[in-house]
Order: sequence, then C-alpha cells, then structure tokens
Amino acid sequence: MIQWILNLFTTSQPEHNSSSMKKFLIIGLGNIGAEYVNTRHNIGFKVVDFLAKKEGIQFETVKLGALAKYSFKGKAFFLLKPNTYMNLSGKAIQYWMDKENIPLENILVITDDLNLPFGTIRIRQKGSDGGHNGLKNTSLVLNTQTYARFRFGISDEFKKGKQVDYVLGEWETAEKELLPERLEIASEIIKSFGTEGIEITMTKYNGK
Repeated sequence: MIQWILNLFTTSQPEHNSSSMKKFLIIGLGNIGAEYVNTRHNIGFKVVDFLAKKEGIQFETVKLGALAKYSFKGKAFFLLKPNTYMNLSGKAIQYWMDKENIPLENILVITDDLNLPFGTIRIRQKGSDGGHNGLKNTSLVLNTQTYARFRFGISDEFKKGKQVDYVLGEWETAEKELLPERLEIASEIIKSFGTEGIEITMTKYNGK
C-alpha cells in the first residue's frame, strides 16, 4: 500500500524539460561573419551572446542559424541567431517557430535602431519595420507586424550618405565602455518577457 502511494506520487509529478515548459523564441538579428561581429548592426547577436555566456550555455549550429536553449523559472528560452543574413531573417524565425511549436505572442525580435540614442531601449508589442530590413523581412514572412520587438538604440551620428558605413561600423570607444551595462539590462528584459509578459516588461524597461 505504501509503495503504491509512493509510485502514484512520483509518476504524477510534471517533467521539467523543454517539451513540457512554455516556450519562447528570442531572436537576435545580425549578420554572420567575422567582419560583422562588433558592428552596430549586430547588436541582436551581441545581446543573445551575452545572455548565453552569462548563463553558461552554448550555441549549436542548426538549420538556418545558431541556437542555444536556456531554462528559467519553468520557461524554455530558445536563443536564435539566424545565419540567413539580415535581409532574410524571417525565414529562420518562421522555421524555428514551426519546429518548436512556438506561438507568435512568444517571440521577441532584437534589433538595432538608428532613431534612438545609443543604448536607449524601446520594447513594443507590434509596429512598423521602421526601415529595418530584418524587421521588414520578418513581417513579410510572418505576414503580420504584430509581434514583440526589442529595439536597441545605436543613434544616428553619421554624415549624410554614410548611413551604411555607420551601421556596419564598429562601436566607438565610449560606447564599448557602456555596452556591458546595457547588455546586462537587455538580458533582464529577455527573462522578464518570458516570465512577466510583454506589458510588464515594457513598463519596467522602456526608456531605462
């Protein structure tokens, strides 16, 4: 009788693995290749790289990108770096949403934003692409603009006609010194998105 009760208790406990956890897909946008690693346009990659390093998890090369899996407070986070280059980001996002059965409301796309001062954070539930090619392709492939995005300001301190050089250029020394603190906040935002929801996350971090 005692053994039967013990068996009932042990078999009724939920399994804590990625198949039973609520899943979230966190996409850091960027371009692959050593020449892009430290560029402003690759801040999406840098954010998810920072979180992965902090939590001691590794990215693995997978179809259409690199993926790292992370569990926190009963939630499964899939950190994705598409290898499709910025202009075709949506292809990788759609593939991994389908493969892991992750709903649209559980994805967060991280991008750079020229219209925000350096380090400024803006989180939105939906919106236009704002001229960002990664968001433009994502909206096209997903056939909607209603998905969460986390914009990281890179400012617009470039001369007329030099936008491409600026976006694909490396951070200034002063910016590099401030990046770790901003990346720490960015990692908190990712966790908050999955555990507290988009509205609370916006309230807590927008403009921070």
